[in-house]
Amino acid sequence: MTDEGPRRLRKRRRTRWMITGTATVVALGVGTAVVLTRVGSGSAVAAPQGPAKVETAEVVKTDLADKKSESGKLGYGIETALPGRKPGTITGLPAIGDQFDRGKSVYTVDAKPVPLFYGTIPMYRPVGPGVTNGPDVKLIEENLKALGFGGFGTPDEKFTDATATAIKKWQKQLKLDQNGTVAVGDVVIAPGPFRVSTLVASLGSQATTDVLKYTGVNRGVTVKIKAEQRDSAKVGAKVTVSVGGKQTTGTVQQVTLAAPDNNQGMPGQDQDTKFDVSITLDDPAAITAPDASSVDVRFTVQSHNGVLAVPVGALLALAEGGYALEVVEGSSRRLVPVQTGLFADGKVEVSGPDVREGMQVVTTS
Repeated sequence: MTDEGPRRLRKRRRTRWMITGTATVVALGVGTAVVLTRVGSGSAVAAPQGPAKVETAEVVKTDLADKKSESGKLGYGIETALPGRKPGTITGLPAIGDQFDRGKSVYTVDAKPVPLFYGTIPMYRPVGPGVTNGPDVKLIEENLKALGFGGFGTPDEKFTDATATAIKKWQKQLKLDQNGTVAVGDVVIAPGPFRVSTLVASLGSQATTDVLKYTGVNRGVTVKIKAEQRDSAKVGAKVTVSVGGKQTTGTVQQVTLAAPDNNQGMPGQDQDTKFDVSITLDDPAAITAPDASSVDVRFTVQSHNGVLAVPVGALLALAEGGYALEVVEGSSRRLVPVQTGLFADGKVEVSGPDVREGMQVVTTS
């Protein structure tokens, strides 16, 4: 969390020596003492007599990322409702857990299959002879060609006689009326393969209502976040997922507005707005916990790349303000003033004219 560093620093003030306005005698080890001065004066720490052995750490150049943890659920991602648009009676339904690829029949209406086509826009009109140019024509041609029904060249937005012929061949294979037209409800449109997660309709229902709900086919994680966290959960952002002692990385795939909770307060209150974040696992085999298991997801809130960093325990809080590092050089030590930056994963970003990569500094952790 962002306040990890400051909390550890407050504890540190009780365990390590401090510098006063002018000079102070402090203990560095059993039976030894040195005189220290204000860091701003530029004076070095006098060499101790027989210093006790101390723990040191190296100033390193690294990438730091401040992360925030949220609880999520393991499963197959966010559910999407599939509305039925073909008039008639539902005569066949899939089972929960069934998966569908392009061209496969998802359900049947009046004993006729309704197959899956891939696309990002819904069917908004019949596509057949006489139709004007449009993206829905290209969608139909792309899917027909992927299924092996070509002859019209590169898919485009223009409907031709060759397009109609390809549609008729596809309809013949499915034992449908060979009219060369794809009506609005003749196919299911989804971005890609999907898995049935919930059945909404039942056999005998009218087919113009929601039929089912679906998710992606790969296991993933769903997390609910607040509106102010949107910047750290953008599509494509990397996250860390932990469950049952195992850890892997994931990628934000989708962010959608969450349905309001009963206790969210009055509608329209921005602070109550929440979003569902769907995360795919970069290595699905890395997590073997059962579905619905609670997982810890860490989002990157802020990151700094290629910065100098030390353990938080190496920071020395000065009585007159600011921070310093106690640099070890052979048998002597000196104080180097530093400015702090990002705190993350037990480390802190440090900078200053006298700070260099490879320096050895005293630390408590």
